[in-house]
This record gives sequence, structure tokens and C-alpha cells, in this order.
Amino acid sequence: MPASRRKPDGRAIRAALTHLAREKILVLDGAMGTMIQDLKLDEKGFRGAHFADWKRDLKGNNDLLNLTQPDAIRDIHLAYFLAGADLVETNTFSSTTIAQADYGLEDHVDALNFEGARLAREAADLAEQKDGRPRFVCGALGPTNRTASISPDVNNPGFRAVSFAELRSAYHQASRALIEGGADLIIIETVFDTLNAKAALNGVWDAFDELACELPIIISGTITDLSGRTLSGQTSGAFWHSVRHANPFAVGFNCALGARELRQHVAEISRLADTFVIAYPNAGLPNEFGLYDESPEYMAGLLGEFADSGLVNIIGGCCGTTPEHIRAFAERVKTVQPRRPPRVEPQLRLSGLEPFTLTKDVTFVNVGERTNVTGSAKFRKLIKNGEFSTALDVAREQGASGAQIIEDRKSTRLNSSH
Repeated sequence: MPASRRKPDGRAIRAALTHLAREKILVLDGAMGTMIQDLKLDEKGFRGAHFADWKRDLKGNNDLLNLTQPDAIRDIHLAYFLAGADLVETNTFSSTTIAQADYGLEDHVDALNFEGARLAREAADLAEQKDGRPRFVCGALGPTNRTASISPDVNNPGFRAVSFAELRSAYHQASRALIEGGADLIIIETVFDTLNAKAALNGVWDAFDELACELPIIISGTITDLSGRTLSGQTSGAFWHSVRHANPFAVGFNCALGARELRQHVAEISRLADTFVIAYPNAGLPNEFGLYDESPEYMAGLLGEFADSGLVNIIGGCCGTTPEHIRAFAERVKTVQPRRPPRVEPQLRLSGLEPFTLTKDVTFVNVGERTNVTGSAKFRKLIKNGEFSTALDVAREQGASGAQIIEDRKSTRLNSSH
């Protein structure tokens, strides 16, 4: 991997972004995948010369194009910048050892992330030269294709296809290369499992420690369907309670839903979060062919209402959106005042599937204390024997009996049973 482009000044970057976000609604780019589809690349196009003899199919591995079609990726970034984006995401959604294992490309992860950040940085510099406006590069970390909270085997609820430590290590490697390649901030996006996101946060912090710098972080969850919850079951409020300790520059939602369906969840997190709020929905729900139909003008109207209602500080587009969408968004919100984050009173805020806040109005709290290995012989035996599904039933029983908080005395951390 080439030598690092620079050692970023995280404090200066955060200060500059904060100043801009207080003056205007910032605009994020649109979908990278939609633009790559328009390139109509075949297997040879994805492989390039370097991977011509690779033993596995590579078509569909969009991140590989950072190495095999760099000019095309740089041009997509530049198109979004020139359409009005203040920030673009690197083409690295799947650039972890975990996700790239499907292609046998684990050893190329450093290069995928470094080059992904470098290409976006080059586009940012070109755009700045044209009009003098500052542009920023978001180093993108996707959720991987595995979940730390849910078993992929319905017959073995305690099984996990990946561990927290494996995720943390993969995210550490990816984020380090993104920073060295030129990322100004890190975006942990499309979070469907908050435990994955916590592993990502720890991996990012490991990279910060290693490189002696600390960049702003954006965290964006995804509400997987009209149930209003993430795949791991959390509501908007519970999701925020779970990640607020990270002090993110911005928090919000992307993907899965269109703007109309996403609005209530953005409104909820806007009410709760004492930081900036981001929203970048799909161009509607997919049609019967898996395509997205909402036009730039229609989406701009919906997101413009988000802005008029004081819900957002950053808007952009996910699946199905293009530079034309971003141009329409930027034009629609250019004179709208950005949301002002509320001042939130310090209180004990916990979360499980739903949020729990210990307010003055809550005069009594039930704490379930049977889920710890020091105080319950039954629970200790279940954990030692690997009977995690049955151990989970112990927690469920306490919740059903009225416990609002479940105590894990071994780790001394409290987690809501809701």
C-alpha cells in the first residue's frame, strides 16, 4: 500500500464540519451502486488486467473497481460533488475481510480501502479547485454480510457466524486504510445489527489510537421494513441510546425505505439526539423488477419537507439515487435553515429493543438479577455448558415478570430488557 497521503487533523475537520452544519443543511452523495450499474461492466470489466486469472467470479464486487476501474469511480465521485454534494462516501461498503471472503480477496482489503479513499479525495480536490467550496470524504464502513446478534441457523439459536472480536479486527483494518488514504470522517452505515455497529466503533477507535488521530464519526442505521425496527429488533430511540456514547458527529438512517416511510423514524431520532441528524433514503420502495422509481423532483419535495420541519442537518440519497437527485436536493434546501440539536438533560438512558430512560417520574424500577454467573448457579451452569438459548429464556422470564432492567453482574453493565 502506498505511503499515507497525510495525517489528518481531526479537530480541525470536526470544527470545519460543525461550522458548515450550523450554517446550512449539508448534502451527502447518492448511490454508488446505481451509478456502477449504469457502467454495464461485464466480468472482464470487473476483473481488469490484474485479476484476469482470478479463480472466482468477481462481477458484482463493486468495491474491486477501486483497483480495476479507478477512473470510473473517481468520475462518479466528481459527478456527485459537482451536482452539489458537500460529502461523498468512499466506494468501500464491502471492503472488509469478512465481506471480501466471498471473493477470496481478503488480502486486498488494505488496497481497496486506501484506493477508495484516495479516489474520493482526488475528486474532492478537483471539485474544490473548480468553485472553492470545501468538500469532505466519508470513509464508508458497511455492516458486512454477517450479524453478531442473530443466528443464521434456525435450529441453533445460540450459533453466530461471526464474533465481536472478528468484526472489531476487520473494521480496525478497514478504517485504518481509509484514514491513510484520505478520509476526513468515518461513516458506519446501514446498521441493521447494533452489535455489529459497536464492533465497528471499537475497530475505528483502535485505528484512531494507532494513528494518533480522531476523526468525526457518522452512524446511520437502517429500519429494515414497515415494522419500524432494525433487523436486530431495535426502535429508533433504542438505537440512539445504544450508540450515543460514541459522541457521533451525526446520527440517522439510510436505505431500506423511501423518504415517506422513513420520515417518522427520522423525526423520532431528531427529537432525541443532541447531535446532528442525517437522512439518506432510497428512491422509494423497489418495484416488481427491483428498481427504484422516485424522480429527483419528487424526492426533493419529500426531503425538502424534512428540512422545512427542522428534522435534518444532512440529507442525501441511497439506492436508486443519482447526481440528478443530489442536484435537486441541494437546490431545494439551499435556503432552508438547518435543524438545531436540542439540549438534552442528562439522565440514565438504557436500551434493549426499546429505550428506557430513568426520569423523575419513574419512582420505582425493577431490576432482574438472575442473569449473572456469580449470583445464579443455574445461569452459570447454562453459560458454562453453552446453553445460551435457555440462558436467554431466563432473561425473558424476568422481563415478562416485570423487570425493566436486566443486570449482568459479570460485566457490571446494565441493559434494558425491553
